[in-house]
Amino acid sequence: MAKSNLTRKINLYGWLFVIPAALFIFILNFYPMISVFLLSLQSGRGNNLKFAGLKNYARLFEDEMFLTSVGNVVTYLVIQVPIMLLFALVLATMLNDPKLKGRGIFRTMIFLPCATSLVSSAMIFKSLFSIDGIMNTALVGIGMLSEPISWLTHPVWAKFVIILTITWRWTGYNTVFYLAGLQNINRNVYEAARIDGASASRQFFSITIPLLKPVILLTTIMSTNGTLQLFDEVRTLTNGGPGIATLSISQYIYNLSFMYNPQFGYAAAVSYAILVMVAVLSFVQIKVGGKR
Repeated sequence: MAKSNLTRKINLYGWLFVIPAALFIFILNFYPMISVFLLSLQSGRGNNLKFAGLKNYARLFEDEMFLTSVGNVVTYLVIQVPIMLLFALVLATMLNDPKLKGRGIFRTMIFLPCATSLVSSAMIFKSLFSIDGIMNTALVGIGMLSEPISWLTHPVWAKFVIILTITWRWTGYNTVFYLAGLQNINRNVYEAARIDGASASRQFFSITIPLLKPVILLTTIMSTNGTLQLFDEVRTLTNGGPGIATLSISQYIYNLSFMYNPQFGYAAAVSYAILVMVAVLSFVQIKVGGKR
């Protein structure tokens, strides 16, 4: 009987610790999600909203601006994420070499861009790629360009600058994950591979990548999620221009809510479109990644 009372008391104390955290999670996460979904079922301007069912969701497939923003984000995703993750994996492999001198300094330098605020990093690249910026000055100076390029007002080059900016900022962040994963791999595995005559590239593809598969899956999902919600860099660098050539979905939500005549119901529907895309892509990546 005493043991049963002690067990109930321990369970009670456990629930007393868990319930406040669970309430905070519900209030700050799940309640807003439910509220936004209910809002997405309403249409109108400003606070003059009325129930419209799935009208806002049907509108998504006819909205040229939304479809363009999806295309832009998919372009960033398909090009930037693989390049960034591959670059981060290579850097982590190099930094994990015990023979490398000054590893601490290099690790700090690679992670520093991630410690920079989003707006600050975007402003740096906006300055670098301005008409009279360092990039144009250098390329004209060495003869690669006959005249400066208006990088941020060109539909293609503006996307290139955005991709370069987010790659520069987030590569170090993913490098830290890969480096942590590499340090959990027993070095005897590599030593045995070297004794068997495996080259560095063979070790990389046959040992490093398979053993880092769970970490690679994690970083892929996080990077996909972040790219689909891209806002600060686009807003600061190009403001979605020229025209809507670089507009992201998150910036479109911002414009719908605060720049145009407020359409909160439709903006909420666009937000849920991002949620669905993130969920679908994450599910596919997990299935491709396997049980681990």
